[in-house]
Amino acid sequence: MQHDNGLTVSLQPHTSGPRLLVVAGELDHHTTPRLRAALEGVEFGPDADLVIDLSGLTFCDSTGIATLVAAHQRAQDAGAALLLAGLDPDIARVFQIMGLDQLLSFYDSPEEAVRALSK
Repeated sequence: MQHDNGLTVSLQPHTSGPRLLVVAGELDHHTTPRLRAALEGVEFGPDADLVIDLSGLTFCDSTGIATLVAAHQRAQDAGAALLLAGLDPDIARVFQIMGLDQLLSFYDSPEEAVRALSK
């Protein structure tokens, strides 16, 4: 687990299914490098999907959004899925206003995201 000025990023071990990256705290221009480093350590590929649990995210600025979009693009280029889960309704609304609900996949919980991948 990595912690940086109010941001916690933790890649959960897995035995099968998608990996789970848990992000909590404030995601802004000061803390985004921590998330970016964690995402750069994730190898994407067919059957190597990632669910990002954002249920503990309290703030997200444009640098955080850009990092999530870049990770989504990287996953897509590798034939993998990147799903976001547990986003606070106020933060989700900002993502929707920006049109990101047309690009990114959002789920109420990590469990729901995992179920979506198994269909």
